[in-house]
Amino acid sequence: MFKAMLIAGFGGFIGTCLRFLTGKLCRTLCDSAFPWGTFTVNVAGSFIIGILFGLAERNNVISPSMNALLITGFCGGFTTFSSLADDMFVLLQQRHWMLFGIYVAASFALGLLMVWAGRSIVRA
Repeated sequence: MFKAMLIAGFGGFIGTCLRFLTGKLCRTLCDSAFPWGTFTVNVAGSFIIGILFGLAERNNVISPSMNALLITGFCGGFTTFSSLADDMFVLLQQRHWMLFGIYVAASFALGLLMVWAGRSIVRA
């Protein structure tokens, strides 16, 4: 169990670093109240986890160690649901009603779509 925890921690470190860099890039490219960084990592992370779970289901090519590294670790560190919830709170607090609605709807709809797309790519 300790080995799996270290493997997941390493994956989480890589995912967290990539999430940090993605957030910085999005803030540099987009000066907006809309939380593009969190949105981007949640949509991309949903796609990645869809591919990984699809591979695990289709071919059993994801070993327990790879699951810990890529799904639990990397995807867990890269995606940011807690940040999503805080971003929603801030948008509501700042009375950005339209951006709040767009953000919530697009995050969930595209997240589900990306999981489906990732799994579909693997099934094809």
